[in-house]
Amino acid sequence: MSLVRLARSSIEHGLVHGHPLAVEPAAHGPALRETAASFVTLELRSALRGCIGTLEAHRPLAVDVAENAFAAAFRDPRFPPLERIELAALEVHVALLSPLERLAAASEAELLAQLRPGVDGLVLRVGERRATFLPAVWEELPDPAAFVRHLKRKAELPADAWPGGAEVWRYTVRDAG
Repeated sequence: MSLVRLARSSIEHGLVHGHPLAVEPAAHGPALRETAASFVTLELRSALRGCIGTLEAHRPLAVDVAENAFAAAFRDPRFPPLERIELAALEVHVALLSPLERLAAASEAELLAQLRPGVDGLVLRVGERRATFLPAVWEELPDPAAFVRHLKRKAELPADAWPGGAEVWRYTVRDAG
């Protein structure tokens, strides 16, 4: 079963049963049994409809995708729960994340010098505040300074200053559909 089909099955199951599809990793091939991190992005008529994922691998990929698909459809706090009428037009995208790579950045200038626009996803954490942008966000924010500024806003941090104690990681994604 493809990851996109698995994600869609979990969403369909959620519409009927109110919880994610229970996935038995042993029923899937070796790649889907591997521990991996994924993001599931939902679009409706080319507009974001939900996006939930895992930044660090901690469960089999098949389970991760099923759980994240359900969460993107029904638990993304930015959107109301998905309704059955939306399902036919729903586009489902699954991205597989590489392991996080810590970046040493004592200033925003140091971070900007290390970024690979269009390639890097970024995680920013300051204390309890944390935010991430998938690499796809570069399509909307191609300027590295704007990318970082918006990421700071997403983390509810001041956009115009580099926060003390900031921790930053980058990752890449492989599109699974």
